[in-house]
Amino acid sequence: MELHPFFAGELPTLCRISPGRYVFDVPRPKAVMPGSFNLLHDGHTQLARVAAVRLGHPVDFELSIQNVDKPNLTIDDVERRMSHFPEGMPLWLTRAATFEQKAKLFPNCTFVVGYDTAVRMLDLKYYAGESELRERALRVLIECSCRFLVGGRVDASGAFQVWEVQDELFEGLTETEFRLDVSSTRLRQQCQ
Repeated sequence: MELHPFFAGELPTLCRISPGRYVFDVPRPKAVMPGSFNLLHDGHTQLARVAAVRLGHPVDFELSIQNVDKPNLTIDDVERRMSHFPEGMPLWLTRAATFEQKAKLFPNCTFVVGYDTAVRMLDLKYYAGESELRERALRVLIECSCRFLVGGRVDASGAFQVWEVQDELFEGLTETEFRLDVSSTRLRQQCQ
């Protein structure tokens, strides 16, 4: 199988099991780390390892070809990003730009995200400034039995931020459990 049927809209998801090997009819994972992975780095893989220990099961990765903040990805973009994933690290391809869409594809799932992603998903700007739309999206997540495990991140001021609020949707990792100050943006800038 190749990427073309997915990009043509014939498949809602596609899972890359290993380079050149794709499946679409496998059970959904219990934990997923979504991201743009422009570059996959130690921060991603270490957070996935820590989350897997905390959750007691593996964490798969998810790359959406649609994003609320960025242009859609092309086949070339996806192939380049996938090339950084080693053998045996499952990567799901989706069109799920929002967590509401991701929850419908991956019910009963824990999403492993960074602090910045958790903050953005509560930002009203992503809901046309309407708190009712945000509340509806969060209800869908709860109805789909999804949760979030949040790893800390360094913010723009250089301070390390950890998720403090623990509720039915969010659980934060402590700085002791996970801290790795690396960013894809910084790595790409260093490569130029």
